[in-house]
Amino acid sequence: MTVVRRVAATQDSVITLAQARAAGLTVHEVQRLCRAGRWRVVARGVYLVDAELHEGVPRRARIRAAVASFGPDAAAVLATAAELHDIAGVRRSEEIHVSVPGVAARPTRPTDPRVTLHQLAIKPTEIGAVNGIPATKPVRTVADLILRLTRYPAVCLVDSALNRGLVRDADLSDVHRLIRGRRGAVAARGYLTEADCRAQSPLETRTRLRCVDGRVPPDVLQMEVRDHDGYLLAIGDLGWRRHRIIAEADGKGAHDVPGAVFADRRRQNRLLNAGWAVLRFTWADTLHPDYIPWTVRQAMQVAVSRDRS
Repeated sequence: MTVVRRVAATQDSVITLAQARAAGLTVHEVQRLCRAGRWRVVARGVYLVDAELHEGVPRRARIRAAVASFGPDAAAVLATAAELHDIAGVRRSEEIHVSVPGVAARPTRPTDPRVTLHQLAIKPTEIGAVNGIPATKPVRTVADLILRLTRYPAVCLVDSALNRGLVRDADLSDVHRLIRGRRGAVAARGYLTEADCRAQSPLETRTRLRCVDGRVPPDVLQMEVRDHDGYLLAIGDLGWRRHRIIAEADGKGAHDVPGAVFADRRRQNRLLNAGWAVLRFTWADTLHPDYIPWTVRQAMQVAVSRDRS
C-alpha cells in the first residue's frame, strides 16, 4: 500500500487498476478496499485512494480519472482543458470534456453522466499534459473554444491566455490556421482582433468591450498615473488620458478584504487630489449594455466642463 499511496500522491489521490496491480494488488483486493469504503470508484478502472480522507471527489481527481478511464489516447479538451490550463473566460461547470480518437469513443460510453465524450481530430503535437493529465495545448484549446463561444466569453478567453503567457501574439496565426474553414470561423476571427494581452481578468475584458460597443473605448489599459514629480499614484485598469479618467473593474476577492479596501480608498484619494476621476464597475454592471458607456460619457462631460471653467 505504501507504493500505491506514493503513486496516488502524484495523481490527485487517484490510481488506475493497472497501476494498483503493478504495485502488487490483485483485482479482488481492490474490490475489497472499495467495499470497505477505503477506496472509491471514480471512473471505470480508476479509484480514489484513502477515500475517507476526502469530502467527495476533488475536481482535479475527477478530471484525471475521466481521462484515464478512456485509455492512453484520451485527452481533456474544450472547457476542461481551459480549466486545467487555468485560462479564464469560460463559465465553469461540473461537465468534463474528453476526446478519444477514431471509433474508440463509440462503443465505450462514460459511466459518469457529467463526462461528455468527443471525437476531435487532434494531432499528437497539439496534446500536452497538465500535471500529468493529457490535454490539448493552450493554442489548440483556444482555437476549439472560440468557435463555440459568443463574443464576450471568447474575447475573455483569448485575453486570459495572452495575459498568462500561455498563448503569445505570434501564436495567433496558428489559431487562425486551426479555425480556418470550420463552422464559426468568421466570427472567431473577429474575436481574435479584439483581444488584448493587458486585460488581467474577464471582468476587465467585459468592461472594455462595453466601452467599445458604447463608442467610448479606453485609450489604454493598465495605465500608469503619475504626479508632477513622476511618483506613481496608481495603475488604472482602463484609462482616458485626455479626460483624466480611469476605470477600475472591481471583482470579488481581491477588493473585498479590509486591507484591500483601505488601500483602494487611499489610492482613490491620491488620484482625486491629482485631478483624476475614478470610476468603478462590477460584473453586474457589465450585464447592462448601456450603463458603463453612459457612466464614462457622463464623466467625460464633467471633465470638459471643468476644463472650460
